[in-house]
Amino acid sequence: MRALKKWKAQILLFLAVVGPGIITANVDNDAGGILTYSQAGAQFGHLLLWTMIPVTISLIVVQEMCARMGAVTGKGLSDLIREEFGLRITFLMMLGILITNFGNVVTEFIGIATSLELFGLSRYATVPICAVIVWLIVVKGQYKSVEKVFLVASAFYITYILAGLRAHPFWKDAMLATIKLPALPAFRDQAYLYMVIGVVGTTIAPWMQFYLQSSIVEKGVSRRVLQASRWDVIVGCIFTDVVAWFIIVTCAATLYIHGYRDIKYAADAAQALKPLAGQYAYILFAVGLFNASLFAASILPLSTAYTVCEGLGFESGVDKKFGEAAFFYWLYTLLIVAGGAVLLIPGLPLVKIAVLSQVVNGVVLPFVLIFMLLLINKRELMGEYVNSRIFNVIAWLTTVVMIGLTIAWFWTLRGGG
Repeated sequence: MRALKKWKAQILLFLAVVGPGIITANVDNDAGGILTYSQAGAQFGHLLLWTMIPVTISLIVVQEMCARMGAVTGKGLSDLIREEFGLRITFLMMLGILITNFGNVVTEFIGIATSLELFGLSRYATVPICAVIVWLIVVKGQYKSVEKVFLVASAFYITYILAGLRAHPFWKDAMLATIKLPALPAFRDQAYLYMVIGVVGTTIAPWMQFYLQSSIVEKGVSRRVLQASRWDVIVGCIFTDVVAWFIIVTCAATLYIHGYRDIKYAADAAQALKPLAGQYAYILFAVGLFNASLFAASILPLSTAYTVCEGLGFESGVDKKFGEAAFFYWLYTLLIVAGGAVLLIPGLPLVKIAVLSQVVNGVVLPFVLIFMLLLINKRELMGEYVNSRIFNVIAWLTTVVMIGLTIAWFWTLRGGG
């Protein structure tokens, strides 16, 4: 009986802090993520599945570090960078994050535009309307109500798992590819390296770390409930990467097998859901992509506004009124308006831009990880909550591998190969 009460108390505690970890990880499967994973499966079949296990472990470690720093210090990541490394370094970091995140915001509106174009709706009408909806969700909402909307939206990702099950992939090959590295020549292929960086960049995007830590602080998660917060992070990371795995497998079993190697339009990626929905594949894919894009189009500008405001010392938070955090809300508004406006330029290769934005995430990621590692290992800042040796090994290894992959990719560009 006592054990039952203990479990009940732990479950209630988990439900009390659930949100930041699951939301942050699931937003990771945004338009950029869906299109990148889809392209990975269509272009290379199962050859990128090996990334899923190490990238999930790295994602859990990195996200847990952010949750721990937020709970222990009560401050956001950019806030800590400013306090520990000074305003000049922080300003440069914020500028880099602002540019990188703007590309991600554009990608979310690409998802909105391309998903609704599958219904024959023009982006020139849908993008402005959705931009207003996104703005109203956050500006007129409170943190708890905004969080509930985002948690409900997360449930829609089950669509891609169902599609994978119905696609009848070669399960044995997929499982083997998940635990086995491809042959060495693959890593000399420019296109393959580009996609590996994109997959990692879309899974462990730099913006996620800033957003998660800010969310932990705003939700009021303290070190007292840190264990429950860890489970929030772990559940979110595992679920989002299971979805990512199924997207790659589904596209490998449908697009790659039938020779559709280059996804240029959302309609190409929609073909992957035919085993699940037949003639309704476009509708199912469009709904899933629209949900993911609208979901992330709310979070990404929000993450950027949090990051920049904390880093430069401005008030921030969706629980504050417009007048109390004017710079925060104006920056959020500007990102939405500018991100949506880019989509109104005719003739842009939208899917290629979406994948490129995720590759940029992968290139920028090591810079963010280095700052995080320096901060979380400061005993005067974290006390007994500094990183364990295993966490340091995994996080530093992730950083070194991403730097190595980026250098290798640039080297292939130089050599023309």
